[in-house]
Amino acid sequence: METKQALKDAAARIIDDHRARIAGIGDRIMANPELGFKEFKTAGLVARTMEEIGLPPKTGLALTGVKAVLEGSRPGPTVALLGELDAVVVAGHPAAESGTDAAHACGHNAQIAALLGAMMGLVESGAAENLAGRVVFFAVPAEEYVDIEYRASLLTQGKLGYLGGKPELVRLGHFDEVDLVVMFHLHARPEDKTVLFPESHNGCLVKMVRYIGRAAHAGGAPHLGINALNAAHLALAGIHAQRETFKDEDSIRIHPIITQGGELVNVVPSSVKLETFVRGKTVEAIVEANLKLDRALRAGAMAVGARVEIRTLPGYLPVLAEPELEKVFKANCEALFGPQECASIGHQAGSTDLGDLSHLMPAIHPYFVGAQGNHHSADWCLREPEKAYLNPAKALAATVIDLLWDRAEVAGRVLKGFKPAMTKAEYLAFQDSMYKTELYDGPANTSREE
Repeated sequence: METKQALKDAAARIIDDHRARIAGIGDRIMANPELGFKEFKTAGLVARTMEEIGLPPKTGLALTGVKAVLEGSRPGPTVALLGELDAVVVAGHPAAESGTDAAHACGHNAQIAALLGAMMGLVESGAAENLAGRVVFFAVPAEEYVDIEYRASLLTQGKLGYLGGKPELVRLGHFDEVDLVVMFHLHARPEDKTVLFPESHNGCLVKMVRYIGRAAHAGGAPHLGINALNAAHLALAGIHAQRETFKDEDSIRIHPIITQGGELVNVVPSSVKLETFVRGKTVEAIVEANLKLDRALRAGAMAVGARVEIRTLPGYLPVLAEPELEKVFKANCEALFGPQECASIGHQAGSTDLGDLSHLMPAIHPYFVGAQGNHHSADWCLREPEKAYLNPAKALAATVIDLLWDRAEVAGRVLKGFKPAMTKAEYLAFQDSMYKTELYDGPANTSREE
């Protein structure tokens, strides 16, 4: 290929030529949603497609992850393009899986379709001949932090070390050879631009809480029981009473749910379970909010004489967008869709495990138009499938070409200016430090399990 632009144009044409195949992949995943660490059908589809394209896949990474590598003609850095395999739980979604309510109400099906579309464009255009380094096409599991009891059981069995896909892949060393990471999500605001670039995202901790009371006949002898549901109710009120103390700039979000409310209606509830996230813009803000949450949880138990087991699990770190890498991606989006179709947006209160990678290496997470409805809601669907599937694929392929063209000077410039917030060892130590279990049985009878 004579010029870098000619190679980008060729990759884009190939992606257009494969539009039906790419859309078929995305639509098939949409119709077959699977929850995290259970994405075996989706992973199989990805692996078969990689083989058909001509790149042998590695499978079973962190249980279900799949990746393939395109080797450039010269040594250089490694760029990873990511797509997420998993669905989220949305009862009532028209494409939800019967029995689990799993549904692709966040657009991960488009991520995988675009990832494989970018692979088609780069492989069939012969891009490798003009690139220095490697391109890793990585379909990763379990970005949605759901089905927590199941994942905790895998942790107990020693099948997982962390409960999120990318953190687990980091732990296992599957990102050790990666230098830069690029991925995207969809957005559902047609009034906005084609591509949106967020400033940052919240991180989170995960809490599993169990109130332990004493059963008794709810009508005949409630005075003999200790009502665990009342303890949980008071704790929820205590959490709500803390909200005015959270600073706006910290973007704190705490949103508990009751996953078990008792056993029988005529029995005083002796076991009640809650789950919640503690989200925030910085690790420091999350830790401070978590202390207030724990205080409210203990207070609910103390008020009625119950016990409470508070289990804290590591979640996701805040996303730190890398400005130089973002510039490269944005320039390609402006060239493809027009400068007027790209815009910067502020902080996003949701969380993603790309934040963990962003503390270790340059990483970006833009949003592409193409959906409608609300994220994680029953009305979520693809409004413009071609934009959702093809536009990101073209931008991903063009960005890889920019980063690794010739001697990979652009990737080298990004890496030279990047200072990681943590080393891998520091990251793993931090994640491990978040594991805590406390059994609170009154001020004088509290035990902790680190």
